[in-house]
Amino acid sequence: MASRALQQGKLLLLPSDAGYLLAWALEAREAEARIVRLRALDTRHPFTLLCDSLSAVGSLAKLDNQSFRLVKSLIPGPCTFILPAAAELPRRLKQAKRRAVGIRVPDHAVLRAVIASYGEPVLATSLQLPDEEMANHEAEVVAERMMRHVDLMLDSGDCTPGPTTIIDCLGEAPAVVREGFAPVSLI
Repeated sequence: MASRALQQGKLLLLPSDAGYLLAWALEAREAEARIVRLRALDTRHPFTLLCDSLSAVGSLAKLDNQSFRLVKSLIPGPCTFILPAAAELPRRLKQAKRRAVGIRVPDHAVLRAVIASYGEPVLATSLQLPDEEMANHEAEVVAERMMRHVDLMLDSGDCTPGPTTIIDCLGEAPAVVREGFAPVSLI
C-alpha cells in the first residue's frame, strides 16, 4: 500500500527510528510543494534521502575509504550523512544541481520495508512545523495533528523522538554538525 502511494506521488507520514517523518518519491513535485508550504521552508531546502542499504548510499554519494567506514559503522541508525553527490544522480537531483546530498539509512523495520518495497530512495523531512518548539512522536498525537496534511500514515505506535545526528563528510575529517538524541562517536 505505501509503495503504491509513493508511486502515485502521494505524501506519506511514516514511523522511523528518530520520530515520525514525512516522505515522498523523488519525482513527486506536488508532494514536495505541499511540504514546503506546510513547514514554511525555502524552495531550495535540502531534504534527506532515505535509503535501505549501504549500496544504495553508494549509488547516490561518493564514498572515500574514511566515509565508507564511518557510514558502514553507523547504519542503520538515526544519523544523516552529508556526502559529496555521485556523478550519476537520479534526474530530479541532477536538475537541482546538488553537489552534496544528505542520506540516511533508518533503523526502523516498517520504514526500511517501505523503502525496499518501493525499490528506490525516497525524500524525507521531519515533522517540525513552524509554530512548534519540538514535534511530538506519539502515534495518536501525530495522527490527530497531521492526517489532514498527508495522503497516508503508517501507524506503528509511538516513535523515539528525534532529531537525527547530522555528520558532515565533505571536509578532510567528518564532523558532527548537529548532535541528535543518540550521541555518536566519530573516533
